[in-house]
Amino acid sequence: MLDLALFGFILLVIAIGFRRPFVWVLAYLYVDILAPGKMGYTIMPAIQISLITFCAAFAGWMIADPKKGARFTLRQGIMVALLFYCWWTTSNADFPVEAGEKWEWVWKAMFFAIFLPLTITTKLRLESALLVMLLSVAAIVISAGIKIVLGGGGYENKLFFVNDNSGIYESSTLATVAICSIPIIIWFTKHGTIFPPDWRVKLFAVALIFACLLIPVGTEARTGLVCIAALMMLALRDVKRRLTFIVAGATMVFVALPFLPQSYYERMATLGSTDGDESASTRLAVWGWTLEYAAENPTGGGFDAFRGNRFTYDLPVRQEQGNTTAVEYQEVVDEGRAYHSAVFEMLGEQGWPGLFLWLWLHALGLWHMERIRRKWRKKQGNGLADGEEWVAPLATALQYAQIIYLIGSLFQGIAYQPYVLMLIGLQCALWSYCKRLDSAAIAKTRAGLEDRKPALDAASPAMP
Repeated sequence: MLDLALFGFILLVIAIGFRRPFVWVLAYLYVDILAPGKMGYTIMPAIQISLITFCAAFAGWMIADPKKGARFTLRQGIMVALLFYCWWTTSNADFPVEAGEKWEWVWKAMFFAIFLPLTITTKLRLESALLVMLLSVAAIVISAGIKIVLGGGGYENKLFFVNDNSGIYESSTLATVAICSIPIIIWFTKHGTIFPPDWRVKLFAVALIFACLLIPVGTEARTGLVCIAALMMLALRDVKRRLTFIVAGATMVFVALPFLPQSYYERMATLGSTDGDESASTRLAVWGWTLEYAAENPTGGGFDAFRGNRFTYDLPVRQEQGNTTAVEYQEVVDEGRAYHSAVFEMLGEQGWPGLFLWLWLHALGLWHMERIRRKWRKKQGNGLADGEEWVAPLATALQYAQIIYLIGSLFQGIAYQPYVLMLIGLQCALWSYCKRLDSAAIAKTRAGLEDRKPALDAASPAMP
């Protein structure tokens, strides 16, 4: 029954796309984030729905989209360079088979992020894409939130639609994505037009934000707690009454503490120290190995190069002996451990050139969103941006989402996370949209000056 429902919905969306080809772009966003192909048991796993919607989105744009206003930005060029560089490292990878498996989904995610801004040339398309992405994440977050409330959650518990621990369904990744989506949810409560922000939209948004905050608690993902802290710090930039905000936030935390399970306290306690935590100790050892590897292989080892690592480290083991605690250091030998950091993931797999391109891509995005935020806020203040009041807040929301992702990515290997690459594509689309409006305003001003010039010349007194 579930297969038929999902299959019927996909068929309906594809049928609508024959009248509005941009719907196929939205369909791919939905399929790539939610992964309905993993939910069914017979039809959905067999029809390769991700590939079908991917091809339909690109073909629809090539054949039927007018392409008016489409621009190719510098950041898209950086992604193209990074894509070709990843192809080169894959062809020379230390582990060709494993690298090829990762390349199969990385190239598609990067290609679509490059392609996405070319399809988004209007405010309605930008909002539609953002809404589909948000609701796709919301479907996962809401269902997991219900299970957390009813069952209490827990580390590595099965809380999601699919029995999978990869992609967005990995607990730490979902915690990061959920928290970085909160600024976008808030934007929709103020500037959304597809669903006008009435009391129903705002009530749903409040419930969704609560569900997003539940994900780090229910999954006991330590990265999620760091992301929440980053969100609170960013919120201080925009709130008018900062002291009130801090007091209210602290009050909510203290109220929630008694309801948290003991396992959550025990897991969060490992944030302050690596002693006794094998996971944290392993990460430090892997990062040290990656730096040494990059020194010997500056161009990287291709995808999954971490499979060649091997190292030893001393792990403190505490034993209770009456009223005293004895600490013994046990030597641990480990190998083939993942990077657990997007920065070291890029360094180990793509070397220094790949890491430079990745950092440049994100740094430029933060700068572009900051420029839009400042410039369009000033325009609104001068009354020069009627009908475009949504631009600066959206730039802020996308910037905050990116910052939260970057902080979360320091502790997990999500350098190529498709949802974040989609957000980068939307940033590029917003940048192009603002550039196009600026160009139109400049052209209009010049045309007005040229129209006034003959009148000014005729009114000016003649020289003797």
